[in-house]
Amino acid sequence: MHLPLNKLQRHPIYIIAEIGGNFTTFDEAKALVNAAAECHVNAVKLQTFRAKTVASKTAIFDMENTGVVSQYDLFRKYEIDENLHQRVFSYIQEKGLDWFSTPSHESDVELLDRLGVGAFKIGSDDAVNIPFLRFVARRGKPIVLATGMCTLEEVRQSISAILGEGNHRLILLHAVTSYPTHPDDVNLGAMKSMIEEFNLPVGYSDHTVGTTACVAAAALGAAVLEKHFTVDKQADGPDHMLSANPAEMKILVDQIRMVERMLGNGIKMPAASEAKTRVNNRKSIVAARDLEAGQVIEAVDLAIKRPGYGIPPKYFDQLVGRTVGRRLLQDDIVAWENLR
Repeated sequence: MHLPLNKLQRHPIYIIAEIGGNFTTFDEAKALVNAAAECHVNAVKLQTFRAKTVASKTAIFDMENTGVVSQYDLFRKYEIDENLHQRVFSYIQEKGLDWFSTPSHESDVELLDRLGVGAFKIGSDDAVNIPFLRFVARRGKPIVLATGMCTLEEVRQSISAILGEGNHRLILLHAVTSYPTHPDDVNLGAMKSMIEEFNLPVGYSDHTVGTTACVAAAALGAAVLEKHFTVDKQADGPDHMLSANPAEMKILVDQIRMVERMLGNGIKMPAASEAKTRVNNRKSIVAARDLEAGQVIEAVDLAIKRPGYGIPPKYFDQLVGRTVGRRLLQDDIVAWENLR
């Protein structure tokens, strides 16, 4: 896998198409993977869970995308078995993309390990599940930790638990566990706070409708971007409405790659394209009127005008009191060799 585990590695941004929960058959998964590959994402991610180990029968969802429903019943509807995991993972690999998943229980981790998964994503629901974090960390594989619903201190404690097991291959994701997330709740500044606070790469897991939040996160320094993905936003299932369809994902990937180009290397210096304009569009000191040889220069004798290949304006005061070495006409560029 090519996860950006070095915190200094900002480009290229690693883009994940999340298809977990958006399929129940191999044919549905295959269509999603084909579409994701055409969008040039880096990875396709699944969700690995069993209803009986992820939720009690008393747990409910009460969210905009689900209404009030039984969590157990909804998870039961979308859980997939080991054979389907293997077939989907193999197909993703055939398409030349990275693949991994989000386990929700120790048995899910063991299943994914048997299938040779290269990394684990920890969902926001387990972000403060310290025993589980330690269990996953001991596998020694990269961990992508979503931090929805967390305070900064809770993130710090979770990081400590993972690092305490000797696993330093960790990426954080800012996330908001609202489905869909509305603009006023996105709070990308929290992603910036984690970038500044922790010595780790940080990205963003998006649950908004549209692509704007991901593009903004890229501009703010996200190392990883995760977006739910579907081929039909009207399909049955809670995540389709907030997922990007192929047209949106293609736009998202193209925009992010453009943002990467625009971010550049961060060194403040003239662009190569500014070589001519640096000369033509800057200003120099010129004669404000005709000046005769031997004339002592006064401030009123000088002006600052384009182009910029003469004496820079910062030397204006140093020219006052100098003597003209040869006759200068109005608008002639003043050169050091023409003074004495």
